[in-house]
Amino acid sequence: MTAVAGPWFDDLRVGQVFDTAPGCTLTEGRAAAHQAIVGDRWRLSLDDELARRVAGGRPASPALVWNVAIGQSTLVTQRVRANLFYRRLALLRQPLLGDTLSTTTTVVGLRENSRRPGRPPTGLAALRMTTNDHEGRPVLNFYRCAMLPLRDGAETGHDDDLDAVGTEGSPIDPAELVPEWDRDAYVAALGGRGSEGAPGSGTVLEVATGDVVSSAPELARLTLNVAAVHHDAHVAGGRRLVYGGHTIAIAASQVLRALPDLATVLAWESCDHVGPVHEGDTLTTRVTVDRVLTTPGGWRTVDLRAEVVADRDRAVLDWRFTALAP
Repeated sequence: MTAVAGPWFDDLRVGQVFDTAPGCTLTEGRAAAHQAIVGDRWRLSLDDELARRVAGGRPASPALVWNVAIGQSTLVTQRVRANLFYRRLALLRQPLLGDTLSTTTTVVGLRENSRRPGRPPTGLAALRMTTNDHEGRPVLNFYRCAMLPLRDGAETGHDDDLDAVGTEGSPIDPAELVPEWDRDAYVAALGGRGSEGAPGSGTVLEVATGDVVSSAPELARLTLNVAAVHHDAHVAGGRRLVYGGHTIAIAASQVLRALPDLATVLAWESCDHVGPVHEGDTLTTRVTVDRVLTTPGGWRTVDLRAEVVADRDRAVLDWRFTALAP
């Protein structure tokens, strides 16, 4: 009998490529199911007429886009114990419903963790994901780091510097990621609200009411996420973990309650999972506006920090990203 599961940490090597996950078409059905689970509030993914005027079609929710890409990358991390961080995610293109996404995952760094008595050995795998659409156009580029188990008795000696992952090259410039959308049409739909009266740098907004995490395995299935800890309580140590993209998408929904005029997400600087989330937890978000810049086309890039807690007292997410505002 052959066990069907993903690789152990000691099976991985730097440069290894995983690209056999099924492509995923962003359909209205998938968008509706995703919205029902995480509460997407992106105007352009909800309002077909506005989307036609602004974008020439209906952009998919950015949260659906990154959740599908992350899910496709879990071919490498079916045995994952925890996902530690994301870095330097760039939405190189804002895909429309009807586009099909495919993701290639490459191992870019490996570090075996120190052994601890009474705990199974683990290691950290740094991964680079690149996502293209059905025409081969780049959609996403990002890094993440997953903790994976080793086989009993295995030793690898891997000791890469994972702090350096994603730091090569120039920093992401969100202004270069602004789509060619009709800002005037977007502002008109907001009743003329543009930058006037918008929150400035240093503003802190607390979302007063929370959202319960529900349908966690359903979202994992919807986005092709095959990490066992999201589906199998026995593998997860008695209680399934919630897919990190689920937590991030709920945070995005709450950010939009605080800042409802945001048009989309352009990039992430970082996203750290600082605590586990389980189905039934209630999440609340504090939003800090770090910086606001105006682009040559009149759109504004807004650097934000979303700090998420579960059940009012347990930190679970620290997400720094850049959104697009009129």
